[in-house]
Amino acid sequence: MRQIVLDTETTGLNPRSGDRIIEIGCVELVNRRLTGNNFHHYINPERDSEEGALAVHGLTTEFLSDKPKFAEIANEFRDYISGAEVIIHNAPFDVGFLDAEFKRVNTPSFKEHVGDIVDTLVQAKEMHPGKRNSLDALCDRYGISNAHRALHGALLDAELLAEVYLAMTRGQNSLTMDLGGPEVDSDGLALEMVAIADVLLQPATEEELAEHEVVMKSLDKEVRGQCLWRKAEAN
Repeated sequence: MRQIVLDTETTGLNPRSGDRIIEIGCVELVNRRLTGNNFHHYINPERDSEEGALAVHGLTTEFLSDKPKFAEIANEFRDYISGAEVIIHNAPFDVGFLDAEFKRVNTPSFKEHVGDIVDTLVQAKEMHPGKRNSLDALCDRYGISNAHRALHGALLDAELLAEVYLAMTRGQNSLTMDLGGPEVDSDGLALEMVAIADVLLQPATEEELAEHEVVMKSLDKEVRGQCLWRKAEAN
């Protein structure tokens, strides 16, 4: 399964008022493993960042002035995300900006290029109701170091979100008796198989069998006949 963890930085908060994307950062997961096949571009938004946004990301107009415009990286970006499940924290924000950028270059909306979109903010609110669920808060909750995060950066935040997502969705490993091939856990790691011959069966004692029979008779009495356990034993 191919998944893309995505984050953007922008000149402000509202694409409808003309704010633009200035950075896109993506990391790729295949079968829940980081592949190193990342996508990262700074983008010239052809406008200044709002003061509040600049304080968050630190990407000045001067720094971005020689970077490619979105139209120049649109096809590369579209090919990179094509068909993947995309993981975003607070997805409506990023998707709204991406839709606006695609519209400017006469390209179908973001959702039409990808598979499902997973919003980790929605997931976190369901898992931790009433608690802070920002990316920083989730890093603290799951023991993921973000000490090197002085300012927001799309690629760095995507890398942190990938770790958070894997921690949030990591299920319990389980043993399997299917010896036909290797089984993997939720992170794609092979689990050790347990052969049937290695399982120790401890027979019930006479006392335990007598107690079991008392329970069975009680169940027979309740159903006025043979309970399901009796029928199962007969088969």
